[in-house]
Amino acid sequence: MTRHEWAASLNHNRIERVFAGWALIAVPSLMLLAACGSAEEPVAEPVRPVRVVTVEKREVIETVSLPGQVEAQEEVSLSFRASGRMIERLVNVGDQVEAGQVIARLDPDPARNTLRTAQANLSAAMGQQTMARNDYQRQETLLRQGWTTRARYDAAAQALKAAEAQVDAAQAQVDTAQDQLGYTELVADGNGTVTARGAEPGEVVTTGRMIVHLARRDGRDAVFDVPAPVIRNAPANPVVTVALVSDPAVRTTGRVREIAPQADPVTRTFRIRVGLQDPPEAMRLGSTVNGSIQANGVGGIAIPATALTQANRQPAVWIVDQATSTVALRNIELDRYDLARAIVARGLETDEIVVTAGVQALRPGQKVRILGAAP
Repeated sequence: MTRHEWAASLNHNRIERVFAGWALIAVPSLMLLAACGSAEEPVAEPVRPVRVVTVEKREVIETVSLPGQVEAQEEVSLSFRASGRMIERLVNVGDQVEAGQVIARLDPDPARNTLRTAQANLSAAMGQQTMARNDYQRQETLLRQGWTTRARYDAAAQALKAAEAQVDAAQAQVDTAQDQLGYTELVADGNGTVTARGAEPGEVVTTGRMIVHLARRDGRDAVFDVPAPVIRNAPANPVVTVALVSDPAVRTTGRVREIAPQADPVTRTFRIRVGLQDPPEAMRLGSTVNGSIQANGVGGIAIPATALTQANRQPAVWIVDQATSTVALRNIELDRYDLARAIVARGLETDEIVVTAGVQALRPGQKVRILGAAP
């Protein structure tokens, strides 16, 4: 092979290798393009059917019902007026007590010893008083007869006054000691039911420590935690119907007796006490009851409870834009609600359309079709 033939053969081999490389690159590229060309076009999101309601603002007349419990109108904590070791407690939780009944006793020995000491001091003071009175009477007689001086008479009179003061002080100590001995017995000052106990026999109790908690029998209240809107919309001095939760046939009526001046810092509700009129015997202390009033003339926007959802941790609803047939999420402020409907205080306007069914499957800007509307 000549030199020119050898060079031509070498160039021919190089060209074949280049075309082979191009082929290796082109084949996957063509396969990739073919694959891309065979991908399906994205499917358009379907229009979701929804049920709606048109917002109407009207006067809502309804019965507002709230749960509560029965409590005594008056509750007191009975405690000793003296300190000491309690040796006996004669009642327990749930016991009925009568006025004048002994509830508990302290060890009486320390108080009895104090009384003996006071009585002994009184006897000594009375002896000193007798001696001072006799001396004064002698000095008074001698002064009239001219056998003593005015200074001696004045000293005897002053000694008598001091002795009388000592007797008064000793008598006061005796009275105090007698009272302290009487304080060793804790006596009920009225009829009632023991609802709690605060000390056990054998404990050393201080003055004022609660021994038992007593609920008076004089009357019973139904106690409710009421939201501010209900108080604001309720009629003046309403008649409250109170019924047992366990037996709604057991019921009575009452009037609001007390409204807490400050809302609870956690629940933001106000505690209301309703005085029950002739409560049935079945309405025992602690019974769960429902209280109902007629809230007349309460204005608001009522929507079905199924329309409610949540956005930003607040109540919200889906609003339908009639022009575009799309939905948007809007936060609202509720006045009150129950299982059937919700009363909206702010966030909705008259004639707006609110989705009431299908709210969980919606997203902002989604196309919707109102069920029952003409296509």
